[in-house]
Amino acid sequence: MAKKRIAFHTLGCKLNFSETSTLARQFKDLGYEIADFESEADVYVIHTCTVTQVAEKKSRAAIYQAIRRNPYARVAVIGCYSELRAENIRKIQGVDVVLGNPNKFDLPAIIEGKYNNTHSEAYQPCHETGEGIAPSEQFHPAFSSGDRTRSFLKIQDGCDHFCTYCAIPYARGRSRSATIDQALETARMAASTGVKEIVLTGVNIGDFGKRSGERFIDFLRRADEEKVIARLRISSIEPELLTDEIVECVAHSEILMPHFHIPLQSGSDTILRLMRRKYNTELFASRVYKIKELMPHACIAVDVITGFPGETDALFEETYHFLESLPISYMHIFTYSDRPGTIASKMPGKIDPKMKRDRSKLLHELSEKKLSNFYRSSQGLTVNILFESDHENGMMGGFTENYIRVKTPFNPHLINTLVKTTLNITDDKGHYLYIPE
Repeated sequence: MAKKRIAFHTLGCKLNFSETSTLARQFKDLGYEIADFESEADVYVIHTCTVTQVAEKKSRAAIYQAIRRNPYARVAVIGCYSELRAENIRKIQGVDVVLGNPNKFDLPAIIEGKYNNTHSEAYQPCHETGEGIAPSEQFHPAFSSGDRTRSFLKIQDGCDHFCTYCAIPYARGRSRSATIDQALETARMAASTGVKEIVLTGVNIGDFGKRSGERFIDFLRRADEEKVIARLRISSIEPELLTDEIVECVAHSEILMPHFHIPLQSGSDTILRLMRRKYNTELFASRVYKIKELMPHACIAVDVITGFPGETDALFEETYHFLESLPISYMHIFTYSDRPGTIASKMPGKIDPKMKRDRSKLLHELSEKKLSNFYRSSQGLTVNILFESDHENGMMGGFTENYIRVKTPFNPHLINTLVKTTLNITDDKGHYLYIPE
């Protein structure tokens, strides 16, 4: 008897990818064959995102693609979009199961018919109107697999910050996390798959241990002491939660990578207050300079939102000049997107779409300059490159400790290996090259 085929399509954050991968392993243990989403399958799972209108549009497009690909397949929609917009999704003919975040891990049992009623209405998400918060008592550990070099490890979920523009606390619930022991055990499981690098993920990982009385720094110290993996990389962490202790721990660690991803969102204190962020530009700058003091070659990536309601030309200029003044490496730039049910969606002073695009373009140009300067400043640095399996036009790539991408002619024997070299040779675009002797 042929195995049933199940295909997954994941949108959004690294957290979603870690959870999808965990679900895929569960289905594989049940005897399912994991299929490519572009192929015909018996079950399609779309793991959705709701962080922007574009993300929701992509989620809907993936649902319709699955239905067209095999009208007889079972289609399950899970994640943040289905948490907040369940009624809209249930109206799509061909969707069989709709699960929000609290019960997405019930999916294998539902598909296998281990619940008496498998209609989507029996498994309604907890938040559909923009009011109220998804229950968040349970924490489900997860890690991604399939990538031969890197695993995304979920150590935390949910958020208590309730920034005025963000729907994620409504979709993912209150902050909660694994214990240190549980997180280390999951890290060991991820490492046992053969990967050399783990990326710590969550909605707000700096809040790790908030309910149990443990701290993120204590987890990092244990992971460092036990050398759970060759490389451990911290994903996005809020600036007010990025303590001196954490920065110092990374600076003195053999396994923690000198790479920080810090959400700024705005370089204007006026806008930060409107966003209800929990820091100001002075604190943010102090974090950046602390990192550079201890790790001059550290990579610092910054999230920025442009076009927030009330962002005048003068306030945008504040953001631009603040970013220009900081020794950061590059930026992730997001155009503000109204999220129904959030405070910001009802704020006055909405920005014209063309103005948002123009501001975004200016920030992208600044980011490219920052990245070019960062790469040039690393000239002559001795590094270790972890090469990945992806390759194109006869070239493969890998990342240094401080997240500089280095390319080399494709060699399958280099995949998932750490290669020590000095950054000297570049191509005509300024990208570093590794040329084996």
